[in-house]
Amino acid sequence: MTSRKRWSAEEIPDLDGRVFVVTGANSGLGLATTRALARKGARVVLAVRDEAKGRRAVAEITAVCPGARLEVRRLDLTDGESIRAFAGRLASDGVRPDVLVNNAGVMAPPRTLTDDGTELQFAANHLGHFALTGLLLDLLAGGDDPRVVTVTSANHRRARIDFDDPTGARSYSPMGRYNQSKLAHAIFGRELHRRLTAAGSPVRSMLAHPGYTATGLQTSAPVGLVRLLYGRVLLPLAQSPDQGALPQLYAATAPDAQGGELYAPDGPGELRGAPRRAVLAPRATDPGTAERLWRLSERLTDVRYGSA
Repeated sequence: MTSRKRWSAEEIPDLDGRVFVVTGANSGLGLATTRALARKGARVVLAVRDEAKGRRAVAEITAVCPGARLEVRRLDLTDGESIRAFAGRLASDGVRPDVLVNNAGVMAPPRTLTDDGTELQFAANHLGHFALTGLLLDLLAGGDDPRVVTVTSANHRRARIDFDDPTGARSYSPMGRYNQSKLAHAIFGRELHRRLTAAGSPVRSMLAHPGYTATGLQTSAPVGLVRLLYGRVLLPLAQSPDQGALPQLYAATAPDAQGGELYAPDGPGELRGAPRRAVLAPRATDPGTAERLWRLSERLTDVRYGSA
């Protein structure tokens, strides 16, 4: 991709016959991504925790894109049984995805543990997508130009993985744990690329981040100063979800998008703009950290990737 031409959603190729799974597709970046894919003829599976919200999203899209091929399927990324059921139903129903967009997330809530005792942001943002990707890899491998796109954040550069306190029992910062989950995303996406390449898989793994985008993420879970800062004070500086979704749309559809790369806005500070290739933090590319996170993720999800 050159810097002389700024990529837009109008350049998404014809997607007729291709199948996309988008997590968190009922709002924000997920909704914008789904809408853009539907406009180009894709069949999109909206993987959502709340099916009623998913159906409202379908109605919103079909109102402006009649004939859009959309279906809602329930997926709770904090629940291993839900993830396995989702993947199993796709297989049994003969749905073979070409692209998985790991988009869903939660941002900076008070310290919360899932039913199995995992810190919520690490579970919903990283572990759930780690498990989902692993369970769908065999289906993806039979797809057309198969890709996994994992949505991280520029904040991954501010984080480290606290392997000694994974649940935040000793120290919990809402934004600190959010940043950690996004670093985990970045590590996962890059390490998945390495493993898939080594195994000779046709599936490519890519990363994207949306810059600063106005979505419900800033107001649905954060409390206190974080909610005030990101959900009100700085919100006028944010770009729209349609603009923020461009990096993940580029990674998911552009013919020249490359595996193992991060795509981000091209504006100052990567806060807004058209997609371009960006640089991952050194921690995201460290082999030792990647191996340690991979082993922890396999243990916590009980999902193994086999040869990948």
